[in-house]
Amino acid sequence: MSPTLLAERTYETPLGAIRYWVSQTADPSLPWLVFLPGLTADHRLFDKQVEHFAGRANVLTWDAPSHGLSRPFALAWTMDDLARYLHGILAQEGAGRPVLVGQSMGGYTAQAFMDLFPGQACGFVSVDSCPLQRSYYTGWELAALRHVKLMFLSFPWKSLVSLGANNNSTTEYGQALMSEMMRDYTKREYCELAAHGYRILADAVAADRPYRIDCPFLILCGQKDRAGSAKRYNRAWERNTGNPVRWIPNAGHNSNCDNPAAVNAAIDQLLESLA
Repeated sequence: MSPTLLAERTYETPLGAIRYWVSQTADPSLPWLVFLPGLTADHRLFDKQVEHFAGRANVLTWDAPSHGLSRPFALAWTMDDLARYLHGILAQEGAGRPVLVGQSMGGYTAQAFMDLFPGQACGFVSVDSCPLQRSYYTGWELAALRHVKLMFLSFPWKSLVSLGANNNSTTEYGQALMSEMMRDYTKREYCELAAHGYRILADAVAADRPYRIDCPFLILCGQKDRAGSAKRYNRAWERNTGNPVRWIPNAGHNSNCDNPAAVNAAIDQLLESLA
């Protein structure tokens, strides 16, 4: 990310400090776009979106707790904590009625935010994420989410990085970026963070709350997304909401990196519809 596009800020919590980046000078005439990266990824995941929208929208992105530069940060947060921290950051910046753009875990955070703070988002873009409602998940899927740590630890670190990069992205740029973000952790740190993230996802789903999306929203999913059952969940989401999935061509789980032009165009269309 160009250092001239966004200003780096800090939000203090009892568990640690969160680093985030925001437009140098907010323009009250422009909408707010809030980019929420997925599990183990950091703010760099949305570099192509920041470059595209900076100056055309007020932009905010973060390194979620225990991610990237938001370390050290105790692994004691829940999905609701992420939503509350985000709410505090938005209040700190005066960022009212944002469009939340969440990739994978970032999309779950956005849904928890809308559940806890109804009416405060004016739009939502799910990027290779899935619904949080309990009805979409089987019992064995939730159980599996709680027991991934040993599986991750069983891989040599070099192999784990390679798998993470290749399974999340289809392009050279996306794979190199994912590899770079992963290598910022030690193997133990990465495995513990990933396991914690999957566990709190299972907890959030098992809470069986409405997680109602009370604003216009887009469902984006890479045509080559190989992350878990993302495609199946998104097809079911489409059936249940009548909101069609926009399949992003030539893209994997990090579709905003693999095909930023298509993802940016979809976000542009949503912004135009909200204007």
